[in-house]
Amino acid sequence: MAPAMKVLKPGDTIGILGGGQLGRMLALAAARLGLKCQVFSPDPDSPAFDVVQNATCAEYADVEALELFANDCDVITYEFENVPAATALILDARRPVLPAQSILKTTQDRLVEKDFVTSLGIGTAGYASVSSVGELRDAVEKLGLPAVIKTRRFGYDGKGQAMIRPGDDLDQVWDDLGTKEAILEAFVPFEREVSVIAARGTDGSVECFDVTENEHRDHILKFSYAPARIPDALAAKAREIAEKIGTALGYVGTFAVELFVVPGKDGASLVVNEIAPRVHNSGHWTLDGASVSQFEQHIRAIAGWPLGKPVRLGQVTMTNLIGDDILDYPKWLTVPGATVHLYGKGSPRPGRKMGHVVEVKPEV
Repeated sequence: MAPAMKVLKPGDTIGILGGGQLGRMLALAAARLGLKCQVFSPDPDSPAFDVVQNATCAEYADVEALELFANDCDVITYEFENVPAATALILDARRPVLPAQSILKTTQDRLVEKDFVTSLGIGTAGYASVSSVGELRDAVEKLGLPAVIKTRRFGYDGKGQAMIRPGDDLDQVWDDLGTKEAILEAFVPFEREVSVIAARGTDGSVECFDVTENEHRDHILKFSYAPARIPDALAAKAREIAEKIGTALGYVGTFAVELFVVPGKDGASLVVNEIAPRVHNSGHWTLDGASVSQFEQHIRAIAGWPLGKPVRLGQVTMTNLIGDDILDYPKWLTVPGATVHLYGKGSPRPGRKMGHVVEVKPEV
């Protein structure tokens, strides 16, 4: 049985699994609230290590290190969803782990996640389970082309997936994917991509930020805009979907729901693409563009504290600094209304998120 949840008090310690930029920003948010953080990561160059007093550098399979880490913490959370199941079980037996380990079982597997979302009566792209090239052919016959094939686990920023178009060699596509567990998703002719960043407290209350519009480059988020350029009624529907998902999961903390806006003769509709059980890149605008950030909401939730009521502070644009973009950071320092966030990572390389900039402009 998992340890009972407790309400933290200033001076208590939150354990964070993962030492990347999300862990770094979580720790900074906790510090502002008088809470301490200890970060656990196998990477000695983890940027989150720079902002905490105590850190554990060990592999996620190191049982002794995990036990010592848990003993030093009052509650444990994570900055990435692909936490090894054995790691989560070891920690869950010793300290409250939030969001709950059971939620990871749903969100770590794209097929299980799609089944969960559709069970709630929420729309997704058409999909089929694929475990062989023969099943891939059957799925293509059922869903049509173009379609997107994805590994069921461990995919992010476009990794572990491929577009299939008419005329493609399905045997080659299957070999290139390099997995025995995949999901084929029908292509969605979307108008734009949006996301809802939401937080759910231990009391079941849910607070959603304004719907965010997202623009990608090479499968990596480049720009986020808040609010999204969609009708108010559609934005309300998106927030309703996020609240329904968070409640059904029994979620505690901040999470993101990524959606496609699909045009239609009777108006646009929404299709859920993915759930991210953590703070999310498309919510970085909240650091400077809202009265409370996604990171503070997460800390409040797992601490058993009341959630904040998010108030957007203007028209907000978040720009990711990816790879060599970081070399231009000085120019951003002179832009009125812009706040620069650098993650303290090492050398830039293509596709590596090095920082971001939030620009807040008055409402028009």
